[in-house]
Amino acid sequence: MSHIVIIGAGQAGAALAAKLRALGHDGPLTLIGDEPAPPYQRPPLSKKYLLGEMPLDRLYLRPPAFYAEAGIDLRLGETVIAIDRARGRVVLEGGEIGYDMLALATGAAPRRLPADKGGALAGIHVVRTLADVDAMAPAFRSGARALIVGGGYIGLEAAAVASRLGLKVTLTEAAPRILQRVAAPETSDWFRALHAAHGVEIREATGLTRLLGETRVTGAELADGSIIEADFVILGIGVAPATALAEAAGLTVEAGIAVDAMGRTSDPAIWAAGDCTSLPYRGGRIRLESVQNAIDQAEAVAANMLGADTPYDPKPWFWSDQYDVKLQIAGLNLGYDRVVVRPGDRAGSLSHWYYRGAELLAVDAMNDPRAYMTAKRLIEAGRSPDPESVATGDLKALMAA
Repeated sequence: MSHIVIIGAGQAGAALAAKLRALGHDGPLTLIGDEPAPPYQRPPLSKKYLLGEMPLDRLYLRPPAFYAEAGIDLRLGETVIAIDRARGRVVLEGGEIGYDMLALATGAAPRRLPADKGGALAGIHVVRTLADVDAMAPAFRSGARALIVGGGYIGLEAAAVASRLGLKVTLTEAAPRILQRVAAPETSDWFRALHAAHGVEIREATGLTRLLGETRVTGAELADGSIIEADFVILGIGVAPATALAEAAGLTVEAGIAVDAMGRTSDPAIWAAGDCTSLPYRGGRIRLESVQNAIDQAEAVAANMLGADTPYDPKPWFWSDQYDVKLQIAGLNLGYDRVVVRPGDRAGSLSHWYYRGAELLAVDAMNDPRAYMTAKRLIEAGRSPDPESVATGDLKALMAA
């Protein structure tokens, strides 16, 4: 019976282990995580969990007893320091584990500031793990001054929670606009107005020169020369795929651990899934940072590890919760040249449809689940309604066309 070892006990690793058992793998199965908590959801950490609306046990992806009952050797709080491919062994700080097949689900790590920019000061937080959010929670007291660096979805979600809890929030973004890397100007404008309505000060086209303070952060000097006072700082400046183990083991890395359409790395005995991977997509390679991809890719990899030989065809979708707004995104807007704005069926709802020529690529739907579901089905079916009909037409008619 082959022994399968999975490194990384996040969303992808947990999904992979569960799917292997569901598909009938009855050999030894080891799931190794460097955090002390059993596999948990990350999206609610900086929202419902931080707001006190979700207890810790509801974060868990499965009851802790599931793993033993499924015959999964869940090893928590253990760090893998090397992969010995020649001997088929995983090296931990306290020993070794042999494997017949290995899966990497090492995820991604948030980017931090270097020490010469004040990155070593106390009171600077990132948003990724349970420990990260537990560490920042005491700072979220009414009236405190929060500085958020980065105007992507992580930064905007943090700003929304801080504002809801009565903090004074300033968000800085070095790019000309928030969400510039991931969304059209129309979506940026919509969310800028939303945050302004909740009292968040957004400083765009304003980079960070350095954080200030002796041992603890007290503020920041911005690129325009201004000084902002702050009681704490949240960095939302992106993540980097956790590829160190793969690189040290000599696996191919291309903006992530490079896998083929089956999820196999450059070593046929080693597979990978989730945020750490770069995967084939429409003639190129992409890396998808989402819960949906972590689960779908992990389950596809589990099947292929057991011989399914079925290429994984990603169907990207994402979401973000800010205040009382649910943003739902379907598709990838890479290369769009036109955005069609479609008013929603009720006040406060709207959707932005991305086109490249006549091809529908993606949608951003703000509090508009019907538009989101319609666009998602169209995109996944490879259908592109006429842009003019999207702006004013009936959603049912779009599906029937």
